[in-house]
Amino acid sequence: MQATPDFDSTSRYDERILRALRRIIRAVDFYSRQLSMRHSLTGPQLICLRQLKQHGELTPGQLARAVSLSPATISGILDRLERRGYLTRKRRAEDKRQVLVALTKAGMELVDRTPLPLQERFIQRLAELPEARQAEIDRVLQRIVTMMEAEEIDAAPVLASWPTGNETPETASRRLDQAPGTASSIEDDSSHEGINGSR
Repeated sequence: MQATPDFDSTSRYDERILRALRRIIRAVDFYSRQLSMRHSLTGPQLICLRQLKQHGELTPGQLARAVSLSPATISGILDRLERRGYLTRKRRAEDKRQVLVALTKAGMELVDRTPLPLQERFIQRLAELPEARQAEIDRVLQRIVTMMEAEEIDAAPVLASWPTGNETPETASRRLDQAPGTASSIEDDSSHEGINGSR
């Protein structure tokens, strides 16, 4: 006996696929908004903080390469995080020309209470799948990219969205800095759990 599809026969594949794409887009947007509202952070800022916690000290150039952001964008992110007291920059003892970036205690605490970045959660779950299934997902997604004529669009380094279409990691950080109350609201949000609960 031929197996029947697990969805209503009147449903169309195009409707199901488009619905799935919309859900993915909304999930990314939801995560980004929650990160902004609860912790006054952008996705790139959180990725930078987590890299610094993992590696201890990095030069701005090393950090830029680790998170695939431009040096100019990293400079702006570091300026804002340093102003909030979450990191420090100091000259390397053996080479004063080099600057080392490290988290402060407040920065460590902030990383500990923020949700795991969306892309890291996805990568963890993807790694649990057999390699053949991962390859299948890759082929399908690459085909979707082609079908949407998105091959020439630069991929953002972080799985996150910006509140407006013209915002970049740097301008999003600047907007958060200038929003009323955001500079101090992060400490007030310490009681909030991350999206889908604590890490």
